[in-house]
Amino acid sequence: MYTPALLAAVAALAASAAPVPCPDLAKLSLAHTSITLAEAVPAGSFTPPGGRAIPDLPAFCRVAGVLKPSSDSDIRFEVWLPAAGWNGRYEGFGNGGFAGSISFAPMGAAVSRGYATASTDTGHTGGTDAAWALGHPEKVVDFGYRAVHETAAAAKAIIRAYYGDSPRHSYFSSCSNGGRQALMEAQRFPEDYDGIIAGAPANYWTHLIATATWIVQTAETNPANYIPAAKLPAIQAAALAACDAADGLKDGLIQDPSRCRFDPSSLLCAGPESDSCLTAAQLATLKKIYAGARDARGASVFPGYPQGGEAEPGGWGPWITGEAPGKSQLHFFGTQFFANMVYQDRAWDFRTFQLERGLQAADRKLARVLNATDPDLKRFHDRGGKLILYHGWSDAAIPAPNSIDYYRSVAEKLGAPRTESFVRLYLVPGMQHCGAGSGPNFFGQGGPPRDDPQHDIGRALEHWVEDGAAPAAIVATRYQTGQDPASGILRTRPLCPYPQVAQWKGAGSIDDAANFTCVSQQAGASK
Repeated sequence: MYTPALLAAVAALAASAAPVPCPDLAKLSLAHTSITLAEAVPAGSFTPPGGRAIPDLPAFCRVAGVLKPSSDSDIRFEVWLPAAGWNGRYEGFGNGGFAGSISFAPMGAAVSRGYATASTDTGHTGGTDAAWALGHPEKVVDFGYRAVHETAAAAKAIIRAYYGDSPRHSYFSSCSNGGRQALMEAQRFPEDYDGIIAGAPANYWTHLIATATWIVQTAETNPANYIPAAKLPAIQAAALAACDAADGLKDGLIQDPSRCRFDPSSLLCAGPESDSCLTAAQLATLKKIYAGARDARGASVFPGYPQGGEAEPGGWGPWITGEAPGKSQLHFFGTQFFANMVYQDRAWDFRTFQLERGLQAADRKLARVLNATDPDLKRFHDRGGKLILYHGWSDAAIPAPNSIDYYRSVAEKLGAPRTESFVRLYLVPGMQHCGAGSGPNFFGQGGPPRDDPQHDIGRALEHWVEDGAAPAAIVATRYQTGQDPASGILRTRPLCPYPQVAQWKGAGSIDDAANFTCVSQQAGASK
């Protein structure tokens, strides 16, 4: 009679096999996959194709290949496997923007910490525009969801062959479009990863880009409506003056912009126009950016951009206003998406854009392929998956309320208690798109890891998946210079799981996270 222990042992033996030497992985036979390279890379500096040199890497096995799940697919991917000291984990990484290149830098950081790791270009090269999508619907599918899933499947097979065993746990972490990819994995392919981090997800892609195009059309079709970047410092100063102290602290941050009641009408020029005021036309544009797009019935199409961080480097300047009309990132994404993906017309003119008509066209053609908005994460939950979302309140690329909307939709679908058992959302005051900004903005989501669950979101996720310890507050740090710990710490602040917020205890430095506690929104509002 077979005992449970014996059956488990048999299953473990079946899952294991003799390890395959690195060069021999080139002979591996996988469905619609061609292994183009399998080489042992010695320890030291390594320069990946088209990338910068990555220093201080351990010796690893580098596998490159091409996936062709459709007749028009050409999905490039790489898998890096530590030659020694594998920690038994696999970590996948996604892409920002329109993708088009493999994310080598985070792969290097992962393999240095003992992870087997992989990434993909999602089926095309060059993410400087979306011209690759013109006339290639299968490549859009690859970009939308197929490439990341196919890469995960191929990576696990290669890991199993090289080590003779499957990874004990699999993780995915990425931001922006990568955050959309992360949610797509949780929704469509819940078996791919045990733990997922989705940063600033562009998951409501069609509505996000339609709203971006609507903002661009509002601001640029009539030159009088355009807000020059030189006026952003006055806008930010007025917003901070109105809302900085709303949480009881005047610390240069708007703790919860959703509670900010800033009326930009105070910026209306009373005399000659200057950089310290707005014309009536510019004021109307600003109000639309804050409010977000609405349809003819007044229903929200997509959230607006919260107050705070307008003038900071990497904020509204590059993303929303640009250095001149036609130079913003919103202009780039809006025109590239609608010309190449929606209307398949390289000559399409954004001045002809009509919000509802354009949105209907985008949704009809591409919502199923690009949007990762399904709140039903039951399959991911049932197999023990854990999901962490994070979003900077000062994000000028993707408004943070979009992540709140998605979290709430999951809670409404599955119930708040079940949602809290496997999903966390962290909102970061003062942080811009995926990082940077005036607030504490580093918590292990990029750059040098902290490698402890209290300060590193990746380690917090692993602790949750592997040890059952759900994360509470995660401490974010702002260094004196960028993400360089050697430059010294400027400020720390706890990031509280939504809907809690950080509240000062009333004593001690406001630059020390130890002097804050997480409280409910209601308690925070009463202070």
